[in-house]
Amino acid sequence: MNTKSIRFILGWILNIEALLMLLPVATAVVYREEEGVAYALVMAVCATVGALMTYKKPNNPSFYAKEGFVCTALGWILMSAFGCVPFMLTGEIPSFIDAMFEMVSGFTTTGASVVLNVEELSRCTNMWRCFSHWIGGMGILVFLLAVLPLVGGSNMQLMKAESPGPSVGKLVPKVRFTARILYVLYVALTVLQVLVMLLGGMTFYEALCTSFGTAGTGGFGIYGDSIAGFSPFLQWAITIFMIAFGVNFNVYFLLYMRRPKDALHCEEMHWYLGIIVAAALMICANAYDVAMTLEGNLRQSFFQVASIITTTGFATTDFNLWPGFSHGILVVLMFVGACAGSTGGGLKVSRIVIGFKSVLAYLGAFLHPRAVRKVKFEDKDVDGETMRAISVYFTAAIGLFTISVLLVALAARMMGLPFYPELRRTSAQAMQPEQDFFLSTERYFSKFTEKAAAAIDQALPATSETARQPRRKEKGGEQQGHGQAGQGGAGDEGEQGAEGKGCSGGSKKDETALLGAGQQVGRHPELRQQLPEQCFLAAAVDEQRH
Repeated sequence: MNTKSIRFILGWILNIEALLMLLPVATAVVYREEEGVAYALVMAVCATVGALMTYKKPNNPSFYAKEGFVCTALGWILMSAFGCVPFMLTGEIPSFIDAMFEMVSGFTTTGASVVLNVEELSRCTNMWRCFSHWIGGMGILVFLLAVLPLVGGSNMQLMKAESPGPSVGKLVPKVRFTARILYVLYVALTVLQVLVMLLGGMTFYEALCTSFGTAGTGGFGIYGDSIAGFSPFLQWAITIFMIAFGVNFNVYFLLYMRRPKDALHCEEMHWYLGIIVAAALMICANAYDVAMTLEGNLRQSFFQVASIITTTGFATTDFNLWPGFSHGILVVLMFVGACAGSTGGGLKVSRIVIGFKSVLAYLGAFLHPRAVRKVKFEDKDVDGETMRAISVYFTAAIGLFTISVLLVALAARMMGLPFYPELRRTSAQAMQPEQDFFLSTERYFSKFTEKAAAAIDQALPATSETARQPRRKEKGGEQQGHGQAGQGGAGDEGEQGAEGKGCSGGSKKDETALLGAGQQVGRHPELRQQLPEQCFLAAAVDEQRH
């Protein structure tokens, strides 16, 4: 392994990070914040360490696949370690673990945060948090390729290690110029969004932070309600830009080269946009809020679908309150992700489509064993190496996801915390309608039994409670009384039988009411104390008859 080349590349990464820290320093100067001193100090340290690491150039600067992946992994770790130091120095995130978590989440465009109230953070800190999304969106190594001349096979190896998607290609013959084109398109789209945000009424600070979070599809916000507090125009604009940054950048390059037909012929983009439209319409129909207009429901649906499929993470509503079907759609979109060659995350639409087509081709081989079936994507045959890479990627992704879930569950168990408290809260909310149903049912049967008791008093002979007590204890007395009455005998048993006849010989409607009330006891035991004794008697008689 060429360690000297790795050291040289990592040194340049620190130099670039020092240069990028000028933005939070400038923000602190504009808003006169003392926290900017911490960023200036860390910027100086990064520049010093980077200069020492790049002071001597390696004699053999070329490196290949192994060095490329090592540089990618160590580069992001090194940037996160230095980038989190200002959080601790300012005291806004004093814990190293929390600060490191925040910075890694920023550079990887994950968007998870340990900050409870982002509005209490200084503007320079919020700017650095959001700017980390923009840096990680396209990748620091792609920027390195655009500005730093490398020799050998190092250019393409760094591009392969940094770029997402099933395969990596070059827009132009030289990888260095490809990296420059990608960053020019990236900056142009970001500037365009900043201008649209300013047109919608945002301040320059708000427009920059929101555009950085959208371009990198990360989702760090500067307000506690994310994007919900902005106007509908801005929400629709952010939705469009989230979708735009999830499109393969090759499409924009083809548009730039004045080849619109080729750009619009992109199969992955067709699937990507089709999934977004279908998912948004289904969620709008399933979670439709009658208190809102049609435009408001469509806006929330499209915004959340775009935010989830691109893994941005912005929000305009609490979608935990949506039905379970909508939740299921959002979970599926979270795994699908955006297009390859974009700043979005997820498995990527191209991998999903190629995998789906390969499954159909494999199943078709059983029906027609002699037929030669090839998987096509973008009007090209997908080679075996790409198919194998996609299979390995799916296996690794599922394995890492499973291990991560188990580790998080184990850690939560060891700390005595609920694994998913939000799920418990949602489950309790889901059970609330059922509880309300039983309460209303209880009130209904309470009124029903009062009417049934009144009907009993009218249907039965006027006897005292003590006279009716033996009938409840001796269920067989009615049959014996009925038998003696049929033979013409007279006595106490016959009188009880006659009384039983009087109960059943009353109004058919009243008897049905008694039986229905008595049968509800088995379904709702909590009503046992509220039902009158006549209902138990009627239910017992009915059971004896059958």
